[in-house]
Amino acid sequence: MARRRDQVLDAAVGVLGAEGLRRLTYQAVDSAAGVPTGTTSNYFRNRAALIDGIVDHLQALERREWERFAAGTDPADTGELAEALAGFVRQATGPGRARTAARFALFLESAARPELRAPLARGRQRVLAWAAEWAGRFGSGAPERHGRMLLDHLDGVVLHQLVFPDEEFDPAPDIRELLDGLLG
Repeated sequence: MARRRDQVLDAAVGVLGAEGLRRLTYQAVDSAAGVPTGTTSNYFRNRAALIDGIVDHLQALERREWERFAAGTDPADTGELAEALAGFVRQATGPGRARTAARFALFLESAARPELRAPLARGRQRVLAWAAEWAGRFGSGAPERHGRMLLDHLDGVVLHQLVFPDEEFDPAPDIRELLDGLLG
């Protein structure tokens, strides 16, 4: 049961990332997931529930991905943290591009559709808490502020790489410099 729900959510993220929010329909998700018609609506009774599910699913995927990149990172070594973050950014703008585009599509659509802001705000609070936890592990004197600053920087870098792809893209030096300034 949970596997099928994840299959539907993965397909929803794919549709959203590739085609935008206007193309995110039950039929499009069912088709992309390769499941019988009506499966998506069985899990998500309305569009708001589907979007809430997508937001939560994106966060869970990104958190697992971040934990994989950060596994074994030495809290005494900001260079290791910078490399882990750079790897995460490369993933988000490379193989994870559709997922990242889906997240940004939701952000942009929320400017015109206030009903999207609540699930996104809940998600942002969870991500900020998570970033503060990591900043604290690495010795930040102001983990909430530094975590927010780092996330804002990473979002900007990712967005620019999505919109203006640079084949020589290497986020590591800037991330290292930012971390040295925040944690040094």
